[in-house]
Amino acid sequence: MATTHPLEFRNTTERGLSLNMVHERILHFMRLDTQATYKFIIGTDCQVHPGHTKFITGIVIQRMGKGAWACYRQVIVQRALHSIREKLSMETALSEEIAMFFDESKRRSMEDIVLPNVYQGASFDMYIHIDAGDDRNKNRTAKYVQEMISRVETMGMVPVIKPDCYVASSYANRYSKTPFYSVYDSQEVMENGLQDNMEPLVRSDPSDHSS
Repeated sequence: MATTHPLEFRNTTERGLSLNMVHERILHFMRLDTQATYKFIIGTDCQVHPGHTKFITGIVIQRMGKGAWACYRQVIVQRALHSIREKLSMETALSEEIAMFFDESKRRSMEDIVLPNVYQGASFDMYIHIDAGDDRNKNRTAKYVQEMISRVETMGMVPVIKPDCYVASSYANRYSKTPFYSVYDSQEVMENGLQDNMEPLVRSDPSDHSS
């Protein structure tokens, strides 16, 4: 399977962010308020376009009620994927790939920021948002949901599905909708306008998996 698969992230103010740089940005954002409730979320969405499928993986550190910092990465598969299971499985795999980077030591470095203030309500939790629902009357993805949930749980992260998987079904979805044109891709960030301080994050669309 041919892919354009750089392991780098971007947002409106920066491009070419490595995962180490993303981790440092997250730590900096959390240190600005050590008494807050934080959700660290990874989520992937894909859209099929003529001749290719575009996957977008978002990383969001959400300070509940007080904004967020976010960035995203794109992966291009050079064919149109039509199997629901194949698309959902790859979405989950791409989120898992990023989650693997945030190993025990990196998770501890984030948890340690809020640890002195846990009795004042500070907290830190990690999630993977899966763009699928378990209602068989509404979601064609329902038959595959438990498989994806089990994969996420084995990584020690909390799986979130529709209608609450907003990082995948709203945030990442915003950028997967645009077809990939390599000649224009350097301008993609500015054209789409990714917001670094997102509050509130848009809730997920409860409609069926549209990727």
